[in-house]
Amino acid sequence: MPKGYWIARVDVRDAERYKDYVATAKPAFERFGANFLARGGNFTELEGPTRARNVVIEFPSLQAAVDCYNSPEYQAAAKIRQEVADAEMVVVEGV
Repeated sequence: MPKGYWIARVDVRDAERYKDYVATAKPAFERFGANFLARGGNFTELEGPTRARNVVIEFPSLQAAVDCYNSPEYQAAAKIRQEVADAEMVVVEGV
């Protein structure tokens, strides 16, 4: 079964409150088997608009990735993130 991946590009407006998002999201990530492959860090812009923070999270399956996003635990975290950051997020299926 192919894995699922969250790809998120984020501009954080309030770094202190963003910590609340991370803490609130943690139970959802643990429940759905998330494995962070990239979380911020250095990057090289190649094409198109960019964001300050790039995140790639691997899940056991595409369904697990979607279920994590839709879970009550993550939706509570998403509300915080939406207040303190601008983000683009997609879920993609691995090969």
